[in-house]
Amino acid sequence: MNPVVAQRVKSVITHALLLLGVAISIFPFYWMFVMATRTTGEIFTYPPELLPGSQLIENVSKVLDTVDLLGSTLNTLIVALTTTVLVLFFDSIAAFAFAKFDFPGKNFLFVLLLATFMVPSQLSTVPSFVILANFGWVGDLKALIIPGAVNAFGIFLIRQYAQGAIPSDLLDAARIDGCGFWRQYWSVALPLLRPVLAFLGIFTFINAWNDYFWPLVVLINPEKVTLQVALSQLQGLYNTDYSLVMAGTLLAVIPLIVVFFFGARQFLSDLAAGAVKQ
Repeated sequence: MNPVVAQRVKSVITHALLLLGVAISIFPFYWMFVMATRTTGEIFTYPPELLPGSQLIENVSKVLDTVDLLGSTLNTLIVALTTTVLVLFFDSIAAFAFAKFDFPGKNFLFVLLLATFMVPSQLSTVPSFVILANFGWVGDLKALIIPGAVNAFGIFLIRQYAQGAIPSDLLDAARIDGCGFWRQYWSVALPLLRPVLAFLGIFTFINAWNDYFWPLVVLINPEKVTLQVALSQLQGLYNTDYSLVMAGTLLAVIPLIVVFFFGARQFLSDLAAGAVKQ
């Protein structure tokens, strides 16, 4: 076969496989949208209806009448945004120190940090609840924000990235110019860490937005519930209107899509940088 033709065939096959992968990835979101536009009876018809229906506005209105969607969305937005900002700040400081500075007990502390990955988060539920109850934070959004302000995964991720992204010679030059730790962090490290911070920001925001178990445990005040807990109220004890569940889920997913597209530029640049280094 002609090399040019073979290259074109290979390119067509590659693009076809990529499009197939994209279609498979997007289909669950499309199917969620279709179910949100139909009644529960239509959802369970066979063969299934693959085109959107005409019940979306009615289903959304029922969701708004059934749960306090706006209030719970505001609570979730406060928690997700605050947690994301705190994680990016504290994790980047700790990771910068681990990556580029020497201090007593550095290796031991980092190994201890890695050891926390082996502990399931569910094991800390009761101790965390007792501590927060002693602080008087149970039922308040602080009980979601403060425990999530730092996480080991973020420190590990940024530390690994910072080791290759921040040249030691650049920091040495900054020290010669009289820059202290905070000036090095703000003026040298942060601009170079933007790609990994964008990824961690998206990752943290999505996790905080989708968190269900811990808010269900600690938010005993009905006015402070988050979106996922509020959406769980759409599920009935004996019968469930799945069209309402899908409509509520659709409304909950829209902010995540917006956040992802806003952070996609830095996220993709991080992937490109990793590919170039390879």
